[in-house]
Amino acid sequence: MDRFAETWHRICVSDLNATAAALLGLLHDGPATGGQLVAGAEEHFGTFFSVTRSQVYRELPALADAGLVRLGKQGPRSSQQYIITAAGKKAFKAWLTSEPGPDHLRSPLILRVVNAGVLTPKQRATLFENARATYAQQLDDAKAAAKAAPDPVAKAVAEFGQAHARAALKLVDAVSPD
Repeated sequence: MDRFAETWHRICVSDLNATAAALLGLLHDGPATGGQLVAGAEEHFGTFFSVTRSQVYRELPALADAGLVRLGKQGPRSSQQYIITAAGKKAFKAWLTSEPGPDHLRSPLILRVVNAGVLTPKQRATLFENARATYAQQLDDAKAAAKAAPDPVAKAVAEFGQAHARAALKLVDAVSPD
């Protein structure tokens, strides 16, 4: 690899965070606005990788500044369409083939459980009851997604969602007093 290619690879891959990579992956399907990317992220990988609206709108200008996406058509209500560039496709493929590093679990449930000691017993019971309901619904949704999966990858991802929901329910059951 020549010096320019090494530098470009290091910059594009090392600076490309998982959220930016997720957006580039979604833009492979075609141009999209920020709102469409938020919805697409929830639909395609919401069970295992959360992307917030604020993350999307923070990443898009950075991706444009880096030349990985370009502006497309201006839509209604000032919505802006984004299109992946050839450099964006190359950076995304480089990111896909780079070492993934460790997974970083960001679980609002676990964060709440760890800090639940500051709550009253009634507040803790409500926390656990709400968590149980949320993860039971996620488990049902993941089961339905696995059943309706159009291909083995979608099925495996939905099954991962089931395993995650079951693990969260097991955690809630282990720490709740009832």
